[in-house]
Amino acid sequence: MTVPSKLTQRLSFGGALVFLVVAMVAGYRNIGLPPVLIVGGSGTVALLLWRRTNLARPTDPALILPLFLLTVAALEVHMVEEYLTGFGPAMSRLFDISWTERGFLLVFAFFGPILYTLTALGLYYRVPLAGFMAWFIFIGPGVAEFTHFIFPALRPAIQPGLARAISAVVSNGRFVANMPNYYVGTTGHYYFAGMWTAALPMLPGIYAIVRLLRAHRRAQAQAG
Repeated sequence: MTVPSKLTQRLSFGGALVFLVVAMVAGYRNIGLPPVLIVGGSGTVALLLWRRTNLARPTDPALILPLFLLTVAALEVHMVEEYLTGFGPAMSRLFDISWTERGFLLVFAFFGPILYTLTALGLYYRVPLAGFMAWFIFIGPGVAEFTHFIFPALRPAIQPGLARAISAVVSNGRFVANMPNYYVGTTGHYYFAGMWTAALPMLPGIYAIVRLLRAHRRAQAQAG
């Protein structure tokens, strides 16, 4: 296996940092603070694990690529439920942000698959930066999906006592249509958009993290 040069590793790490900053800034400007916390938190953990494990020695595609594709496939199934139940507008009502249905589709239905495809190609050819993107997916849309089980218990920032969906101008001055309310205190049902399928990407995502950490420890033991 060809080990990336130090320059390639530095450029890859810098590229990952740029991706995180751009994603957080874009999320804050177009939606609000919650995406910054989600992307920033997941991305930081992914960055640290990637640097510790497979930045210098990209993982064998036979190990990481099937895990990545399985996680992405499960994520796509999960996002079908999110779209059908209005996840973006529901988040807007919950946190008083501007996550419209159009914004949800642009990120997850259009830009997302482009990113997933390029990442899969990079993993196949052992491109170091692809390793970061894989970690980001395993941790972000993977492990972090557990938040779906918390959201029903949170009191929405916009008209929490009104059960029906509403359309309104949110705190940043943008209009969001059809914002559903999934607050259990109002609906009497413990559910939030995407909750039933949230575990689908979590299972392969967590399994992938375990497998990659084990592979890293084995490689270290062999090298030592």
